[in-house]
Amino acid sequence: MGSTPHPTGGLKNCHGLEVAKVFNSPEVIHRFSALLIAIGLGVPFLRSEEGGPPFPFEIETAATFQSSDPALQRLHDTAEARIRENIVPFTPSMKVLVEGGGYPNAWLETQPMGGEMFAKRDLRIALNNQLIFMLAQRDDGRLPGMVVSGATAREKGWDHEPPEGHIWMPEADLLADFEMIQGFCFPEPAWKMYHWIGRDRGYLQKLHEALAGFDAWLWRTRDSNGDGLLETWCVWDTGEDNSTRLESRWAPSRWPFEKPPGAEGVPDPSNPEHLKRYWFRGGPGPTGDEVRVPFASMDVMAYSYSARATLAKIAAELENGEETRWRQRAEEVRQRLIDGLWVPERSACFDLDREGKRLPELIHNNLRCMWYGIFTQEMADAFVDEHLLNPEAFWTPVPLVSIAIDEPLFKNAPGNNWSGQPQGLTYQRTIGALENYGRHAEVTRLGRKLLPVLIRNDFKFAQQLDPKTGKASGQKKDGYGPMILAALEYLTRLHGIHLDVAAGEVWWSAVDASGHDFTYTQTWGERNYRLQCKDGRFEGFAGDRLLFACTAGTRVVTDLDGKVLKLIGIAPKATTVTLDVDGRRVEATLPPNAVHKPSLGD
Repeated sequence: MGSTPHPTGGLKNCHGLEVAKVFNSPEVIHRFSALLIAIGLGVPFLRSEEGGPPFPFEIETAATFQSSDPALQRLHDTAEARIRENIVPFTPSMKVLVEGGGYPNAWLETQPMGGEMFAKRDLRIALNNQLIFMLAQRDDGRLPGMVVSGATAREKGWDHEPPEGHIWMPEADLLADFEMIQGFCFPEPAWKMYHWIGRDRGYLQKLHEALAGFDAWLWRTRDSNGDGLLETWCVWDTGEDNSTRLESRWAPSRWPFEKPPGAEGVPDPSNPEHLKRYWFRGGPGPTGDEVRVPFASMDVMAYSYSARATLAKIAAELENGEETRWRQRAEEVRQRLIDGLWVPERSACFDLDREGKRLPELIHNNLRCMWYGIFTQEMADAFVDEHLLNPEAFWTPVPLVSIAIDEPLFKNAPGNNWSGQPQGLTYQRTIGALENYGRHAEVTRLGRKLLPVLIRNDFKFAQQLDPKTGKASGQKKDGYGPMILAALEYLTRLHGIHLDVAAGEVWWSAVDASGHDFTYTQTWGERNYRLQCKDGRFEGFAGDRLLFACTAGTRVVTDLDGKVLKLIGIAPKATTVTLDVDGRRVEATLPPNAVHKPSLGD
């Protein structure tokens, strides 16, 4: 049921419990009326001066892959076809790449990251996947955990009676969901989109406002006990649906309130109606002592770190004098994580329950922290070497379980369950997590694990995989966007071209010296790159200009103009390669993850 106005100015649900007052504040209504008019029809926030799409640009992108390996070719082609099926109209003038695979909406933990990965193929869709959340940001800085298209909202009658914790925005034709944080894979992808679209300063300024507002909301709201550690209040705050580590401690599934569980005036699981509505359970509820949330959370601390670290980069670009301040504030969050949640003798972070008791199980969320960049290099290396690559923890036959396989709370549950089975989202996030810390060879190892499983699964892209057999499961057996994008990204890291636009680099990869022949092309505006691999040697071209030739088994990194910068050891074993550039030859032996800067003169 929806919420109804209350004379105090807040909202009351059908049980008389106060929802966030900000939902119904005049300031929020005014902000949405003034700024969230349908895009292109008057929104100063998201409108070009000509009345066209927001932040206009004329840059097009495209990527192609041709391989002599028929299975790999089919996997690529199927992934390309399936991912486009997840592009849907979200407003009268915006299309968005949704999660897919049974998830028709836009979630904050998936769509910004997935959108930026799709930038190689369509920049407008990629940008929309950031803007859709900026459009729906609340006046107090909170970003929605999920956004529902106007068409879906009308179909369900939510335009007349929005569900609890949602705001219907008729001018923008969107329904915004504030029941949960739902992850925050937004700052870095949104920053990268600034570079993809040609460095639009107006977009960057709006991103600055969005990130600063959300970070401020986190610290006003999610440190309820004042210990300097941000908290998760419900299962969906971190997107770990049905996780045993959360549900066994009686975390509610959803929580559309601005006060934590256990506070005065919020739902009580001993009330059967509240239990069913917020915990999604029947039967007897827990005792008060059994509800262990709020958790001091490594995830939510990482959300703040990512926002602040990105704000520092934005400040440097805008030259607004705030770079040092934001970097210092990001480091403060990192140090609080280390002091409060990192356990050196176990080489991992562990959340704390509401009384400060450490939750003992080893969880994949440490990889999420690496994606956000909050770990130091030493912390990341320790976690990868001791846990990620451990067959008794995360390196199962099909790796990346959500809870270490030797933990009592590990559960090999199919469907939508973060208690065990490796998730497409984890495969997607782990690429950036490892690359943030120079662990490129581990990305290769994961790609070599995942791609054959997807081929064996008849080229289907499901949400989850059995950690022993690779059998697919999830809401649906196919069409899950994060798994599709993960497959395409691993393919580029093994046999293709990847643009690191923010760093101004092109990554040219051919990991198999005795593998298949292939050609990969990437177009970005007027720049056209081509990688051609044949008989164990690969060449890189910018347009028709030969940039280099190199033995396969490594990665060549150039700048955007094609100047060779370095070689990276992406193979799991040491590889000796020869690199030819402008008549000069360099030979190097590259151990895994080694970086070699060849001496090529001027």
